[in-house]
Amino acid sequence: MGQNRAPESEKIILDASDIQRAVTRIAHEILERNRGSENLVVVGILTRGGPFAQRLAGELARIEGRPCPYGTIDVRPFRDDAPRPREESALPELEFGIDGLNVVLADEVIYTGRTVRAAMDALCAVGRPRRVYLAVLIDRGHRELPIRPDFVGKSLPTSRDEYVCVKLRETDGVDAVSLQRGAVRRGRGPLEVSK
Repeated sequence: MGQNRAPESEKIILDASDIQRAVTRIAHEILERNRGSENLVVVGILTRGGPFAQRLAGELARIEGRPCPYGTIDVRPFRDDAPRPREESALPELEFGIDGLNVVLADEVIYTGRTVRAAMDALCAVGRPRRVYLAVLIDRGHRELPIRPDFVGKSLPTSRDEYVCVKLRETDGVDAVSLQRGAVRRGRGPLEVSK
């Protein structure tokens, strides 16, 4: 993990109302692709994928008039940039099974695709979904793996010296997406399992 330093410049890309509109649009697109919310669950990649998943599930439930299960998954044991022995206690947990279900994997930003690859490995350690969709709030490009999201809130072409900073009120007290130049990428912070 790098050190934090003040960004040279910051540009607000999305505010709270923009984020809400993106969540609503993505929820409608998911329902259209899945033909409703039957056999559908949402799983967020910790940390900020958790609140994003919760918001998607809430919007899906509001539109369909019935609850949509959601949970979070910790992908740290499955990352290829921090090899650790996979112990039984390190296997991910969800409060519901995913066998035979359509899973919407949710994260706030997709960059290289490595976190998503780790998340798919983690999902397969939990069960065997029928289908996995990928929903992201921001797609910033620079993929290193052949992974493409199914649902995107905003595509934001970036350079490698830019950092997309997503703040969500559940974790940061405010909803905003900004693009920062000259910022050192911050780590994902402490990860916890939420419901």
